[in-house]
Amino acid sequence: MGAEAEAATADPKAILADLASTRSEREDLYVWFHQHPELGLAEHETSTRIAETLSGYGVEPKKVGETGVVAIISSGDGPVVAARADIDALPVEENSGKDYASTATVENSDGSRTPVAHACGHDVHITSLLGSVQALATHTDDWSGTFVAVFQPAEETAAGAQALVDAGISDVIPTPEVYLGQHVLSTLPTGHVGTQVGPVFSTSQRIGVTVYGHGTHGAMPNLGVDPVVLAASIVLRLQTIVSREIDPADQASITVGAINAGTRANIIPDSARLLIDTRAYSEEVQKQIAEAIERIVRAECEASRSPREPEFEYYEHYPITSNAEAETDRVRAAFDAYFGEKSGDLGRLPASEDFSIVSDALGVPYSYWGIGAFSDPDAAVGNHDPAFAPDMQPTLDTGTEALVTAACAWLRP
Repeated sequence: MGAEAEAATADPKAILADLASTRSEREDLYVWFHQHPELGLAEHETSTRIAETLSGYGVEPKKVGETGVVAIISSGDGPVVAARADIDALPVEENSGKDYASTATVENSDGSRTPVAHACGHDVHITSLLGSVQALATHTDDWSGTFVAVFQPAEETAAGAQALVDAGISDVIPTPEVYLGQHVLSTLPTGHVGTQVGPVFSTSQRIGVTVYGHGTHGAMPNLGVDPVVLAASIVLRLQTIVSREIDPADQASITVGAINAGTRANIIPDSARLLIDTRAYSEEVQKQIAEAIERIVRAECEASRSPREPEFEYYEHYPITSNAEAETDRVRAAFDAYFGEKSGDLGRLPASEDFSIVSDALGVPYSYWGIGAFSDPDAAVGNHDPAFAPDMQPTLDTGTEALVTAACAWLRP
């Protein structure tokens, strides 16, 4: 009985019958989101436009926290399936060359302005999830169950998923059987989808390290302790952690993305601050990296006669994204049936996501996949590149198709 019930699932092709006729509407939505990017936890215009669009589909939007939005569509008895799209953008100045490129900026506390763009593709995610809601709401006679659309803020700062949990998303939505998510990627060609069982995205931990010296004139270095030289020694020594302390069978990376120290060429400053990004495919390796960083930093400080203990700030922690086996096998089978040869393996990616925080809080399994962004491999640039702007089509269609197809692996006919 259970096997028969699982086999009787909704037909995504019936639900997606209007894909061509809704294409221009979804493209217009995408252009609007692309031109109106907002940073994490400040996505007020974005969430308002999402809510208005959902209402236009006849679906009641519900706010979760300040800028999170959820929508629940029920069509008779059946499984509950949830799918998520992240909605925030990046502090990046777009140079994609698109005629709809973002020119948005945000004002800083000092009066300066920072450019903002959807350089990670979250505008594709928003539009794709809205497209899936539209398709499911239009074709309720073709499926049975409940579909929950989750529009999550602040993925880029690892704050949004936890914000939804803290705001009580578990009290707003029914507990799903599975939590689904996707990301547009330059590693897959347009029209293609890719997934796999187990680790997909790495853990990530950002660490701010402040080391101290003793300021003096640049012409009298012997009278001080130079924190710039100390920071440089730390940067070089940190590179030995992955090459000499981590098992070669384990993937890991350490990047010092910023060093801030001093104001003039002839002044040795009092301190230097390093911003470090670490990534691994297990929490155990992530912990090993953090312990090694602290050990090396402290040792280098002692060797340099630093007058104060270093300070460590841990922030923006992303958990590992590791797909559940049974659920991902189910999604993969659905993708194979719908996309044919355009369905394949994703492979591990050294990027990070806070996607799993919500599903873990709800106590449900999850499955996450990638969709292609560029038809021309020579034009493909990585996410977060200022030139990142996916081919509008077939990317938007693929994103909607993938979400509906994955959901139909659970929804009943």
